[in-house]
Amino acid sequence: MNDSPHGVRMIDVGGKPVTVRTARATGRLRAEPETIRRIRAGSLEKGDAIATARIAGITAAKQTSSIIPLCHPLPLESVAVTISFDDPTAVSIEAVVRATARTGVEMEALVAVTAAALTLYDMSKSIDPGMSIEAVQLEEKTGGINGDYRRG
Repeated sequence: MNDSPHGVRMIDVGGKPVTVRTARATGRLRAEPETIRRIRAGSLEKGDAIATARIAGITAAKQTSSIIPLCHPLPLESVAVTISFDDPTAVSIEAVVRATARTGVEMEALVAVTAAALTLYDMSKSIDPGMSIEAVQLEEKTGGINGDYRRG
């Protein structure tokens, strides 16, 4: 039952089974080649952008329910954020999140990727304000009554 006059509510997950839930999300920060080179080299004025972005992603995943209003707080078992360089004009970001819970961790993975990308942007904006954050998306998830999902 939804008592909210606007139809907004947190879903009751109390009857759902506790299962291992995983999610993997990806995204990219598009920037000038020189910006990518400096991120990779750790030569930005603010310091080591890669380590800072990884920590930001992990921290953000743990705080997802504080950021996204209808997300349940979850006991995360692991959050891994990977930063890679497979394109001279972009930084690739991947987050993998795992929890044993009654609801999935897709939002935690997506928030981790987004926070990592925003951190890279923040640390590089003085030299490249035209950067863009692109293609933040869920790649796969496991667990839950809706089954597994794998993009394309």
